Amino acid sequence: MAYAQTHAGSHGSLTRYLAGFFLSVLLTAGAFGVGLYDAIDATTAMIAIAVLGFLQVVVHLVCFLHLTLSPGQGWNVLSLCYTILAAAFLILGTVWVMRNVEMLMMSR
Repeated sequence: MAYAQTHAGSHGSLTRYLAGFFLSVLLTAGAFGVGLYDAIDATTAMIAIAVLGFLQVVVHLVCFLHLTLSPGQGWNVLSLCYTILAAAFLILGTVWVMRNVEMLMMSR
């Protein structure tokens, strides 16, 4: 029973979950609106969608996964940093290979 009492404080409250849900809905609707309406040019739209997507990832990490920078979360933050690094290598490597393929195919 003592475990349940000490462990219960780490979970979020209903207000935190609802705030995360509404922020996620707003960010998704914002990204959808940027893509749906041609109010801004394509480069600015891509940047806006990327920023809204990054903000949504942060909302999910904080509101739903309860990730904080507290000392008790050290291993979770470290594993998140490793995941981000691995994803960056994967994405940047793919872009690099596709760019080289494009350059080699354009020469023919």
